[in-house]
This record gives sequence, C-alpha cells and structure tokens, in this order.
Amino acid sequence: MTPDQLRGGLWAVVPAAGRGARFGGDVPKQYLEVAGELLLAHTLRALLAHPKVHGAVVVLAEGDVRWPGWREFEGKPLRTCAGGDARADSVLAGLAALPDSVRADDFVLVHDAARPNLPAADLDQLLERGRNDPVGAILAAPVRDTLKRSGDDGGIDRTEPRERLWRALTPQLFRRLQLTRALESARAAGVDVTDESMAIERQGQRPLLVEGSDDNFKITTPADLARFEFALSRRS
Repeated sequence: MTPDQLRGGLWAVVPAAGRGARFGGDVPKQYLEVAGELLLAHTLRALLAHPKVHGAVVVLAEGDVRWPGWREFEGKPLRTCAGGDARADSVLAGLAALPDSVRADDFVLVHDAARPNLPAADLDQLLERGRNDPVGAILAAPVRDTLKRSGDDGGIDRTEPRERLWRALTPQLFRRLQLTRALESARAAGVDVTDESMAIERQGQRPLLVEGSDDNFKITTPADLARFEFALSRRS
C-alpha cells in the first residue's frame, strides 16, 4: 500500500488556480508572503494542523511555476493537480486526484486557498455537526449589515430584509461522489456555481449551516491582507 492509502482519513481539496485579478499585481495572492511565509502556507497549516484532517490536494493553475513543490505539510501528504478556468472545474479536478483510500461516500473538505485565518474551533464544529448530517454542511456567518438593492441608475430601490441571510464561508463538507455528481450536473447545465453548496442545492438537497467566525475572511483586496498581517501579529 502507498503512504496515502495507509493514512486514509479525511482529506481536503484546496483550489489555488486563481489569478487573483481583483487583488491586482503580478503575483497571485496565494503566493504573496505574509510574516515570512506564503499565504498558501498559512491556509494549509490552518487545515492540516487539525488532527482529523489527514491530507490535502492543492489544485494549481496549468503551468504554475510558483508552486514550491511541497509533497507534505504539517507532516501530512500533499497532492497536486491542474485545475480549470472555473472554480467548479478546479474542485472537480481535485476530487478526482484524491487517493483511492477516500471512498465515494467519505466526506471531503473544500477550502479556499485565500482563507488563511480559519479558526480551529470553527473546523471542529463543522466536522462534528456536518458529518452527522445526511447531506453535509458549510461554515457560514449571519448577515449583520443592512442590505440595499440598487436600481440601474445607482439609486436605492429598497431595503432587503436580512433575517435568515448568511454569508457562505469555507471549508464546505460534502461526500466525494455526491459533490462530484452535483458539480458535473451544474457544468452540463451551463450553470456557473460559485460555491460547492450551490451545486448540492441544485440537486434538491439542503446542506446544514454551521455558524463560523468573521475572522475566517477571504483575502480579496490589499486591505484584507493587511488585516491578516495584523491578526498574525496579535497571535504571536
């Protein structure tokens, strides 16, 4: 048996094929350095430091020359594969690249490469509650701001009620085959799903919402990166 097969357990897929166009600059944001380490390293540590996560597949852009060549992280195996232009294509590639020890009905985590500040307690809750749900679960945060819907001219048309509205976060936790089929179905229908839960929802399923911390933010702008640097400085 291979080392991956011997290890088994819960695996994660980390889509890291994005170019980070909204962030700007020549370097994709997952390869920016923060406190002497790549942003991607911080993200992988947040996942792989958890004792129930046994390995990860990092999905890279085709021809990615910045990948450091890691074969393991936090003493746990890393695999890589090439992704696609859309997030769903990259996640599908990552699911296909999982080791054979991850069975069709095993749960798999999917986590954004640009969410390096995942609290361990949030991951604990997601795994505890999500693996007891028949569908799976996602980390999410209740919407707390007042929401406005704009018209074509930029004026406010109305205020939207925020009750029962949540912001989807990651990781998201679903079974390997179920998620694969849901993403393939969305692709065949020409639907651009923006997260894994959306694909599952298209199948008539209702994933569980597990409340997570606002600290689990996504690095989208330079201001987000500065926020993460500040969070690291306080932690140290």
